[in-house]
Amino acid sequence: MRWDAQALLPPPAETDAAGAPPALLPLAGLVRSVTTPDFAGITFHEVTSKSVLNKVPAGSRMPFEWTINPYRGCSHACVYCFARKTHTYLDFDAGLDFDSQVVVKVNAAEVLRKELAKPSWTRQQVALGTNTDPYQRAEGRYQLMPGIINALAESGTPLSILTKGTLLARDIPLLKSAASQVPVGLGISLAMTDEALAEAVEPGTPGPRARLKLVSRLREAGLPCGVMAMPILPWLSDSDEALDSLFASLASAGATGVTAGALYLKPGTREWFMKWIAANHPGLAGRYRRLYGTGSYASKEYRTWLAGKVRYFKAKHGFSHSSGFSHRDLDDPRGEEAEYPAGSIPAMAPSGTSPSGSSGPGSSASGSAEQATLF
Repeated sequence: MRWDAQALLPPPAETDAAGAPPALLPLAGLVRSVTTPDFAGITFHEVTSKSVLNKVPAGSRMPFEWTINPYRGCSHACVYCFARKTHTYLDFDAGLDFDSQVVVKVNAAEVLRKELAKPSWTRQQVALGTNTDPYQRAEGRYQLMPGIINALAESGTPLSILTKGTLLARDIPLLKSAASQVPVGLGISLAMTDEALAEAVEPGTPGPRARLKLVSRLREAGLPCGVMAMPILPWLSDSDEALDSLFASLASAGATGVTAGALYLKPGTREWFMKWIAANHPGLAGRYRRLYGTGSYASKEYRTWLAGKVRYFKAKHGFSHSSGFSHRDLDDPRGEEAEYPAGSIPAMAPSGTSPSGSSGPGSSASGSAEQATLF
């Protein structure tokens, strides 16, 4: 791919007095903006960052205190993605721009190494994939993750990765090496086995079969792999048949744990998803409006019903050892807690022992997952 030939430059009349083209967007550290036929309809804005470690806000119940997001925006284009509103902080919109205007922190690994070398760094766990997917398709070109994984492991910093991207398989040898140095957690996001539905709501992602194969490959490599079965979509993926198929497939693939939860429609996501429902399932539009009212959460009655279904099918397929439903405080949806599945959070080795890289118990986390979706 002739990537370097695809840089977007304004016509000569738009250059400044010094002869340099003006920045295309008010993005801090913008180096260039790039398009290529291999990523039709997507623009990549390459930026240099001053910092890549993000502190989770005080008071969050997340089971980690730091995050890294090498990309902003996501070509996976999931219509339900809770992180959509974060793109508005860059003066993009939460709809099509989130899917097609992807910001790439090209110096992420270099900056991270400097941050990890500071005497103040205490080697707390760092989570990747909390906002946008670090293994979206562009990672095949930019290859930011190997440098990030190496930097964390070599500094003695535990890490976790949550992704829909099967490109993660490329880094299995690297992750095995990292797991011999520090605790490592791995999570795959997969909430349905219906290939047609997945293609409709997650058009840029590898399909369910491909992600199930990835779960198996990780387990065969001796690595942990929890599954975030979120979101379960009312009237689309919440039937007995759909849930039975999902948990049976995850058990067969060897998932170390599963967390399931209902669709969450925060502002920014809500408008985009409701537009999609009206266009693709007009008969459900009114039902969704009534189910979610004016808030982000489905009704308590629905969440209670779904929790029972999830507990039943998890028990049926051997996952009864872990929490059945992500939203445990059904009386207070704003205080709901999501539980990360076993394997997706590093199993911290006891003091004085070496990390095993094996799966550990799930850890409680805030249901408002955007609390950790820092930049």
